[in-house]
Amino acid sequence: MQFEYAYIFGAVCPELDLNAALILPAIGIDAMNLHLEEISQIIPRGRHAVIVVDRASWHTSGKLKKFQNISLFPLPAAAPELNPQEQVWQWLRDNDLANRCYSGYEDILESCCKAWNNFTSIKGRIKNLCSRKWAKIL
Repeated sequence: MQFEYAYIFGAVCPELDLNAALILPAIGIDAMNLHLEEISQIIPRGRHAVIVVDRASWHTSGKLKKFQNISLFPLPAAAPELNPQEQVWQWLRDNDLANRCYSGYEDILESCCKAWNNFTSIKGRIKNLCSRKWAKIL
């Protein structure tokens, strides 16, 4: 038995039903910077994204790149239930990723891509699952 990992760096915008994701071989500041760059590119011109993050070291590091159209909003420690993105991770586990055996790393990558694409393929799913009335900034 062996263990290999791939990490889905994913973000969703419930308001616009948008998403951005990267599947990477490792977690850390470099991976987070790549993810923030990906998010920055899909934000519509004239808009600003506030990204809810937990207190993982790669979410709060001073080494993260700054983007003019992104602000990070760290949650209080030990409060993952406040992050709407946790609903996405649960959906992915429940529907596509948990309790599976994979033939190797390529199979893991393919399964992660398929899972993310399955999740984001239904119009309105992001909005329905991840919208929070308290998260609206007017």
